Amino acid sequence: MRRKVTALLFVIIMLLEACAPAIDDPITLQNHASEDVTIPGNKPVLFFFITTYT
Repeated sequence: MRRKVTALLFVIIMLLEACAPAIDDPITLQNHASEDVTIPGNKPVLFFFITTYT
């Protein structure tokens, strides 16, 4: 049952991602070392966001 729910959730997320509007402008964020990181908007990017509380 858990595999079915996980697969369904994965399919829903992929459908929502495919329907998202395209962004032409790059997005600039800062990493943990306060360095600017630019994410291009004209091609697909897999982005991992990990938060730590200290």
